Formats: sequence, C-alpha cells, structure tokens
Amino acid sequence: MSRSLFAALLALALALPGPADAQTKTTKVVVAFPPGGPVDIVARLIADPMAKELGHTVIVENKPGGNTFIAAEMVARAPADGSVIFLSSMSTVVLNTLLYKDMPYDPARDFAPVSLVVSSPTIMVVNTANPANDVAAFVAASKAAPKPLPFSSAGVGGTTHIALELFIDASGAKVLHIPFKGAAPAISDLINNQVDAFFGDLPGVIGHIKGGKLKAIAVAASKQTPVLPGVKTMGEQGLPAVQMENWYGIYVPAKTPADVIAKLNKAVHTALATESVRQKLIEAGANIIPSTPEALAKAQADDAKRYGDIIKAKNIKVE
Repeated sequence: MSRSLFAALLALALALPGPADAQTKTTKVVVAFPPGGPVDIVARLIADPMAKELGHTVIVENKPGGNTFIAAEMVARAPADGSVIFLSSMSTVVLNTLLYKDMPYDPARDFAPVSLVVSSPTIMVVNTANPANDVAAFVAASKAAPKPLPFSSAGVGGTTHIALELFIDASGAKVLHIPFKGAAPAISDLINNQVDAFFGDLPGVIGHIKGGKLKAIAVAASKQTPVLPGVKTMGEQGLPAVQMENWYGIYVPAKTPADVIAKLNKAVHTALATESVRQKLIEAGANIIPSTPEALAKAQADDAKRYGDIIKAKNIKVE
C-alpha cells in the first residue's frame, strides 16, 4: 500500500464516528417556557424514552421569554440534523402568527412537523382560600369588588390569555389581565394569593389541585375530564363559548432530512407508548395523540383558521 493511500484511509477512518462519538451525541428538546410549566413537564417525561430509542442523550433546554420568540428563533437557526428539536405549544406555531406582524421566525418556512404529542383542556383555577366554588360565584365576586380582580395568564396572546378574553366577553367578569412569562410563574403567584385566578393547561395545574394548593372551578372544554370528577364545564355553567384546548407538537428546523424526521417521529411514538410515561400523562389529564407529520401540519392549519376568527372577533392585540 502506498504511503499516500494509507494516509487517505487513515484520515477517512479518523473522520468516521466511533462508539465514543455516538455516546456523546446529544439532542436538545427546546422548551419556550420556564421549568415547571406544562410544556416542560411533558418534555421531561418523554426525554429519557426518546433517548433510549435514538441511542444517545436527550436533554431539555428551557429558553423562556419574548412570548416564545427566543426559543422559536433558536430552533429555526439550529442545524437541521436532529440535534435540536422544538416541543412547541399551539401558541408558538399558530397564535403568534395571528397576533404579530413582524416575527423573527415563520413556522411555515422555518419548521418541519414531526408529531403531535399531547393535547389538554384548559382549566380555570383559583387559590384554595378563594370562597368561589363555581364560575357564577367568581363572576359575582368580581363585580362586587372595588377594583378588578387580577387574573394571570402565561403571556399576552397565548392560549391562557385567549381563554381569559373569551371568559370576560361571555361572563362580564370584572378582572385585570396580568401576563407572565410562562405558566409556572403565573401559577406560583396564584398559589401565593398575588392574583385571583388563572386558565391553565390541565397537566400544569393538576398536581397543584390534587396537592390542595389550587381549586378547579371550571373546565374550558366540551366535556368534563375524568381526572377532575365533578368539575363542570364552562358550558354546563352557562358559558359554552369559553372553550380552549391546547396541544403540543414536535418540530425541527425546516431543512431536516426526511429520514431524520422519521427517526424522531418513531422516537416520539415509542416514548408515548412507554407505560410509565403514558400513566403519568394520563394522570396529569393529558390526551396522548402521537401522529404523522402530516396530521400535525393539519392541526396547525385548522387551528390557525379557528383562532384567527376568534382573535379578529374579540379584537385581541399585542402591543
């Protein structure tokens, strides 16, 4: 073998990934909210079983702020090789496009869908010290109060804010919207009695409800949820227009190869089929809905139409 040929083969061998390279490869699941919120909870539940399926480490990286712009832009600019994926709530890929004229990312241009993960109804919760046990009592108290009652959301224009706007419009409640940077701090201030109420995704509030820190007074969905027996829907309490169901989906940078998307899709499906993960998600009140990339794209398009109509009708704007 000539010296030049040997040198070429040696260089090729050194360039090929070996066992150590495979072990050190990492996929980041980017979450646009602080730790402890509902999206973060779901991300951490699926990370380990996804890692087992992919054969390398999967970590969760929280990038809150900017009404999810920071996380979304980070993913949009990430390498299109499966090393960075986005567990996005419906807000980021649907609502933001309806609310903002200028964004640093375009979901249609910058992201490729991988799979739906879960969906969940929105729950109206109050502090356990609040005497209201139903919507009528809360609305009556708000109208009798000398000042509007502070009502938190996870951010301007998000699902929790739109649910609140629908509630105000339908009930006439006298409340003051207090937006936070994510569900976790909004819930924390509610527990600490700094605000009076919150519309939260069920997985993010169920632990606090079962732990006696929050009280659920309505389900903003078409039917009751089995994990909160006896808690009536908004419709059952006279406000059928107040419905908000959120979903989370996995996205990757737009130019990610089809085979990489297929591997990630399989990993998501495997994670959601893992019994321990399924049980925890069901107990949290989440509906497990793994899908094809096409089904995620359709959910995105359908909700853009639905919520676009609502945002226009309610004149919801961001400053």
